[in-house]
Parts: sequence; structure tokens; C-alpha cells
Amino acid sequence: MTYAPMQRGSLYLAAIVGWATRKVLAWRLSNPLDTELCVDALTETIGRYGPPQIMNTDQGSQFTSWSWTGCLRQAGIQISMDGKGRFLDNIFVERFWRSLKYECVYLHAWNGGGDARRGLDEWIDFYNRRRPHTALAGRTPNAVYWQHRTLEQPDQQGRSVA
Repeated sequence: MTYAPMQRGSLYLAAIVGWATRKVLAWRLSNPLDTELCVDALTETIGRYGPPQIMNTDQGSQFTSWSWTGCLRQAGIQISMDGKGRFLDNIFVERFWRSLKYECVYLHAWNGGGDARRGLDEWIDFYNRRRPHTALAGRTPNAVYWQHRTLEQPDQQGRSVA
């Protein structure tokens, strides 16, 4: 989670990012900083792409809540949390937040949530589909994600196994 400053105030942003592919699988923007923001992004991710085997987060209250952990348990997802002060455990999403802010958020003074949502949607689409990544050998997150998905074989519960 992070925040997106606007002309007046800021909004909170949650994203589910694939660790190996850097693909933004789902994201949500909200005025209140609450668990629902994160659970909605997780629910969309599971609905669109299936449950991941492991979900790694920091130890924020949204990620230790019964709503979040219950959703993970119900989907059969292993819970992994960073240690206290271990921001490098989640370096890929931290790098995504930095890119998002410097390439998009800080370049705009959005008037409201609608403007912010449209601007973020455009940039995240660019990030996933057209922005090459050095760490991905110059490929886009979408290209790596879909290449990886075609190589996967489902296990007996229908979950992906690479």
C-alpha cells in the first residue's frame, strides 16, 4: 500500500504485484485507509488469475486483519509476512511504488478521485503492457506473465505449479 497525493489531500492505493513477473494483477484506490481496499484487490486477483501459492505482505494492520488472512486461508494461499523493519523483503513492490510515483503520480496534480483513477489506470496499463523492464531482459510484465502461465501445469487442486 501507498498513498497518491492530489491537489487537496491524498488517496490510498493498494496493488497486488506478481513477484516473478512484476505484473500488476489488480489495484484499488480509496479515500479511507481500510482493509476492504486490500481485500477487494486480492479478491479480483483470485477471480481473474486464480489463487497464488504464496502471498507476501508487510505487517500492516490491513494485512494482519481477520478479513485479509481469512480470505487468504479460504483460497488456500500460504501467508508470508516481512519481518519488522525488513522493507527489502518486499523490494519488487517498493520499486513499483517508486516508479509509479516518479513516472506518474508526482507529474500530475489530480483534482479528485476520478482523475486519479484514470491517470493511474493509464499508467498501470502502460507499465504492464508496454514498459520494458531491465530485470525482465527488456520484456514487459505482461509478456513474462503470459509466457510463464503457458509453461505451468496445474496440480491436483487446479493451482499453478511452475
